[in-house]
Amino acid sequence: MKVIIVGGVAGGATAAARIRRLNEHAEITVFERSGYISYANCGLPYYIGDVITDPEELTLQTPESFFKRFRINMKIHHEVISIHPERKTVSVKNLENGEIFEENYDKLILSPGAKPTQPRLPGVGIDKLFTLRTVEDTFRIKEYINKNHPKSAVLAGGGFIGLELAENLRELGMDVTIVQRPKQLMNPFDPDMASMIHNEMRKHGIKLVLGYTVEGFKGKDNGVEILLKDNPSLQADMVVLAIGVTPDTALAKEAGLELGIKGSIVVNDRMETSVPDIYAAGDAVQVKHYVTGDDALISLAGPANKQGRIIADNICGGDSRYLGSQGSSVIKVFDMTAATTGINETNAKKSGLEVDTVILSPMSHAGYYPGGKVMTMKVVFEKETYRLLGAQIIGYEGVDKRIDVLATAIHAGLKATQLKDLDLAYAPPYSSAKDPVNMAGFMIDNIAKGTLKQWHLEDMDKISKDQNVVLLDVRTVGEFNRGHMDGFNNIPVDELRERINEIEKGKPVYLICQSGLRSYIASRILEGNGYETYNFSGGFRFYDAVVNDRALIERAYACGMDYKK
Repeated sequence: MKVIIVGGVAGGATAAARIRRLNEHAEITVFERSGYISYANCGLPYYIGDVITDPEELTLQTPESFFKRFRINMKIHHEVISIHPERKTVSVKNLENGEIFEENYDKLILSPGAKPTQPRLPGVGIDKLFTLRTVEDTFRIKEYINKNHPKSAVLAGGGFIGLELAENLRELGMDVTIVQRPKQLMNPFDPDMASMIHNEMRKHGIKLVLGYTVEGFKGKDNGVEILLKDNPSLQADMVVLAIGVTPDTALAKEAGLELGIKGSIVVNDRMETSVPDIYAAGDAVQVKHYVTGDDALISLAGPANKQGRIIADNICGGDSRYLGSQGSSVIKVFDMTAATTGINETNAKKSGLEVDTVILSPMSHAGYYPGGKVMTMKVVFEKETYRLLGAQIIGYEGVDKRIDVLATAIHAGLKATQLKDLDLAYAPPYSSAKDPVNMAGFMIDNIAKGTLKQWHLEDMDKISKDQNVVLLDVRTVGEFNRGHMDGFNNIPVDELRERINEIEKGKPVYLICQSGLRSYIASRILEGNGYETYNFSGGFRFYDAVVNDRALIERAYACGMDYKK
């Protein structure tokens, strides 16, 4: 059996190694147009920022090491320029000498990945404008920085690469600005959760120019001018386009393969394309979202590796299936960690789902053990069925652990109420006897049983104008005086029983405290005394972060990015 693989890195290299483990006699050749067949794509920004100092650390395997261990022919600087399904061959160009030749296959695997989205804008292509996708891109940026010592950079785009690169350039001492059309960074997060990412970026000196449309670039002797629609331009010594990636599927299109979202390759759950004996994996393929069942593009290393393994199994006579992508991801944002899995509230509603959420701010480990830090969790679930749909967590330590537990629960089909039943490891340096994941389950279980009724940030305008409700803040007097929502009266929870006559009966009581815990206790006191209560999801700490972030974005937008106004 002869197998040709187009592209290395995650999907292609994984498939190649797995085929060899399953079939010692298969003839396997990988054609890779770059000079690297297996590298740590996610580590590239950290090499630019000198966190990773040895460039060889980025290379997981070389053609020589791959051949020595697996007897796989890794042909770097070889580009497959066309596929001929009718005669089961590919045309290949040797990029070092220009030679073009044809190679036959029994099975063909496409793992071309995705390329940085290149908008058709004036100035794209000037020498101080970069993209970051490959090792070569990384070396190009690093060489420019080492040679020219730029003092400022503008990053167009606020996704994973944009944030990681912003942090690393900032750590090098550069003045860094992120500009993009959406008014939030990191689309996998809901806007309210993204506000905490915004705050952390600003805290470390990153300027956020959100809600602006880039219209082009002009090269200057001393840098780049970034042209913005209906606004003054930005100036920087260098620019990096990080506005997303597009499936690199020109080959597949020319060969007549069925294409889907943004020109991605359509595959079935065996990773087979519409053409017999051709498979595809990685960032170039359209997948099913595990939670919604909708078609999706999810460009992450984990799914690509799994897909490569599945292809290998099937080529070698097995029957492996890809169940869909869940979008589980985690990112370092300076001192913070932000993670997500499943779908967020915004996308759940777009998919037509009736959803509810809980927002809580537990400690990373037992409060009495030194060093614990607060994390903020948002768990999304379907009303009525309590199907667990997604989660987002932002904090400092223990975030990755909890998101993986929640990702596993979603994959296993657990209901959100069942999170309370999970038997999770506990010791004071690592967790609490009631783990944050359990706490989310307790809250959702209370909602299911009618013990807890909530109100959310989007309800604020409505209830603040309602004369037939009571608004009550149950924090301490000191906390209340340092900041509170307009219209709320203050009765500390520990004084509530003695002062309960101050609360008008017959009106629903809308409660808030710092994190949601004391206001829940207050709701139980009031419910026990005949009141109808609603507890604010997230608490004042969450409310304050979201509202302040939105105000900063709108102020910067209104003032033409002059943050001093």
